[in-house]
Amino acid sequence: MIGAIIGDIVGSIYEFDNIKTKTFPFFSKEKEFTDDSILTLATAEWMLRGGNPADYYLKYAQTYPYPMGSYGSMFISWIHLASRGIMMPYNSCGNGSAMRVAPVGWGFNTLEETLSAAKLSAECTHNHPEGIKGAQATAMCIFMARQGSSIAEIRQTVSNRFNYDISLTVDEIRPRYSWHGLDGVIDGGTCQGSVPQAITCALEAVDFEDAVRNAISIGGDSDTIGCITGGIAEALFGIPEDIRQCGMNYLPKELASIVEEFETKYGR
Repeated sequence: MIGAIIGDIVGSIYEFDNIKTKTFPFFSKEKEFTDDSILTLATAEWMLRGGNPADYYLKYAQTYPYPMGSYGSMFISWIHLASRGIMMPYNSCGNGSAMRVAPVGWGFNTLEETLSAAKLSAECTHNHPEGIKGAQATAMCIFMARQGSSIAEIRQTVSNRFNYDISLTVDEIRPRYSWHGLDGVIDGGTCQGSVPQAITCALEAVDFEDAVRNAISIGGDSDTIGCITGGIAEALFGIPEDIRQCGMNYLPKELASIVEEFETKYGR
């Protein structure tokens, strides 16, 4: 799970100032964790404690109301209603469902359980079919990597099961991708406009750091793409201890303790 948080931190300053290169400082004092990490940690606590995932998303949003980059506008509206006891999903296909799902990929021993929990984590807010699909595809990649599936097997399963086109290379994506998606066809803030690209960035990498650098280099919603890619890359490659510790140092003690508790229960 810490891989998703590191991807978010590394991409945090590039979300609205995209770069198109893999050469940049991996960590710097200007970078911070954003709403992506906060809600990923909310998912982790839901996995640890049980109950309704929506309760944890509300709790974390209220506890950390002003993250770097802010929450999405539709999620902010959901927070206002949820705080009054009205927890209604809003048919979103935004990539928020995929960026917070990484803990689900670590929590189960079967693919069916993983997909079911990913759906549950998404649909309390992002109940559009594409929003659910993005969460499930991300969690499935993590699950398959944990189980020792090859990159070729993961690529083929994602393509067949979710009809995602992940045939392009990162070098082919980079000049054609932006916040408007690939060639400006699908909004890059949606699952369908960012999850396939994030998966590609992980599957094409040689190690964890390379995967996150791939993700940031294509542009678009950089922190979220970094978060999705980082979550998958952790399961594929593991994370060098120095990179893990640098990422942990960005978190306040109470959030770092959730990471540690999660890793104690589910591994890393």
